[in-house]
Amino acid sequence: MSTPTTDTIIDALRPVEDPELHRSIVDLGMVRDVVVAPTGVVGLTVVLTVAGCPLRNEITNRVNGALRALPGVSDVNLNFGVMNDAERAKVREMLHGNPAATAGSGHAHGHAEGREIPFAKPGSKTRAILVSSGKGGVGKSSVTTNLAVALANAGYKVGIVDADIYGYSIPRMLGTDRDPVVIDNMLLPPEAWGVRCISIGYFVPEGQAVVWRGPMLHKALEQFLTDVYWDEPDFLLVDMPPGTGDIALSLSQYLPRAEVLVVTTPQEAAQKVARLSAAMAAKVNLPVRGIIENMSWFTGDDGKKYELFGSGGGQLLADELNVPLLAQIPLMTALREGGDDGKPIAAVAPDSEVGKAFANLAHKIAVEMKPKKVFSAALKVN
Repeated sequence: MSTPTTDTIIDALRPVEDPELHRSIVDLGMVRDVVVAPTGVVGLTVVLTVAGCPLRNEITNRVNGALRALPGVSDVNLNFGVMNDAERAKVREMLHGNPAATAGSGHAHGHAEGREIPFAKPGSKTRAILVSSGKGGVGKSSVTTNLAVALANAGYKVGIVDADIYGYSIPRMLGTDRDPVVIDNMLLPPEAWGVRCISIGYFVPEGQAVVWRGPMLHKALEQFLTDVYWDEPDFLLVDMPPGTGDIALSLSQYLPRAEVLVVTTPQEAAQKVARLSAAMAAKVNLPVRGIIENMSWFTGDDGKKYELFGSGGGQLLADELNVPLLAQIPLMTALREGGDDGKPIAAVAPDSEVGKAFANLAHKIAVEMKPKKVFSAALKVN
């Protein structure tokens, strides 16, 4: 059996993607020094974007899998190197553009110096969804996490911005096991269950409180939107801090095309406070697309539904705002345990009562509430 050529090896590696960048390792310039010995042993070097790449083993498995499947390959001798600064800058520009190219195109709020926010552009395909609540303790972050996973399960590219700076919890709930990787000032967000995530929790020691004034908050949020490589997701979910305040104002400026979902519980007191979150959205001209009622009931072993927090609060709020009640999420022990263990119930038990509720919610948002294209006579071609 004849040995494969160098070109054959390169072609076999072209479908192999970097696990974080989701681009071909060949197109990224990571494959070097390919040699095929007469014995069928393939030698090559893969240069990593950063030293100590957390997914080195995954790259090894992917390269070996692609090459060992080729006829005539008897073994693979894979070595690793690391890109230099110039090579990393080239990768960053290929994926994320030149930071200086759009500097000054928007208002400068901090680090990004007015760099363009991609999700604010009219041509962006990403639907930015702000998940808000009037008060803490209603399960907003749990809803955000599981909704994101349910959307990913349906085949969509999804990212989460943890904008709850003072009470960040998404990294733990999502179960991300590593910090963001920095390539030439571009942040690669960790990914778990098909969802990418960025949070201030990756940048402060565990247990340390974030004590920031408004300008620091704005700067962090802007960097999350401009310096993170999101790779054009279909959905960008933003876990908002509870209540109203500076962050909501900033995000209304950064994401002027965003949609708002309000999370509440059935009890009347929570519904009254959640109304304030909707009022805030109206003040900054962001549409409230629907209400999500969390902790709606608990289903006992006898199959009976127990409404521990009363009933009807979500529907009352939806009726008052003239928007749909999109989902009623039941209480379930596995939902709480999944949040503590980094195993969202939408990922590990999608066929459970709660898992199905999130799947149905994801379908409503992605399909039934998909924005309609607006016809413009000015764009008509005769």
